[in-house]
Amino acid sequence: MKLALGAASIVTLGAASSAEAAKPKTPFQLEPTYIPIANSSEQFPVRRIYCIGRNYAAHAREMGSDLTREPPFFFQKPTDAIQFVAPNKIVDHPYPTLTKNYHYEVELVAALKTGGKNITIDKALDHVYGYALGLDMTRRDLQRFMGDQKKPWEIDKSFDHSAPIGPIFPVIKIGHQKSGSISLSVNGEVCQKANLNQMIWSVAEQIVKLSEANELFPGDIIYSGTPENLGPVVRGDIVRCMLDGFPDLVIKIV
Repeated sequence: MKLALGAASIVTLGAASSAEAAKPKTPFQLEPTYIPIANSSEQFPVRRIYCIGRNYAAHAREMGSDLTREPPFFFQKPTDAIQFVAPNKIVDHPYPTLTKNYHYEVELVAALKTGGKNITIDKALDHVYGYALGLDMTRRDLQRFMGDQKKPWEIDKSFDHSAPIGPIFPVIKIGHQKSGSISLSVNGEVCQKANLNQMIWSVAEQIVKLSEANELFPGDIIYSGTPENLGPVVRGDIVRCMLDGFPDLVIKIV
């Protein structure tokens, strides 16, 4: 039985048993985070969650930037922010504490099978295992307040359930997602709509830039940015995310 992804990162039960024996004793156990792989019994183990900001020109202007090719900037979410949303189901998503202005951001997510440092653009996509549809949920009022105070705004991005995501579809099945309609509706009304080819920084370029700052590893995932027309949701709202070729991701704010 295989526990991981592919030839570059397969872990067999025997190897896992040896690794378990070598682990130090700890006072308690922490559960790792996994994302189901579509049409498979395998799970994708998540190491880090990277997110890029302002990666569609209209959204960059919406957030106060007039530059369409400013240097990319990234932030992270904790792995346990993942909330898996199964296809063809409406999953309850809890409205978080400390906010009165809770926003949606629909995004393509790239999942890496291999990593490295200073990855070149011609090799960048070779590191991608697959893609998923995700949401970067944001406590917008906290983001703006912390920004005005010139303080880190991690609190508005890195909270429980802030990274809803659907199953990961392997590249070998669907190819690389360089274009295609991505959209989001709230209670049936379309709020966000764009094409993946409108990203300022492509997935390949994001991998290059991230690998200049950090060594990337198998299990890293990248939320690749959201289109314009962000807005708030309240309890009872149904949020539907759509991406060409992918099952819809649907949550209900509760």
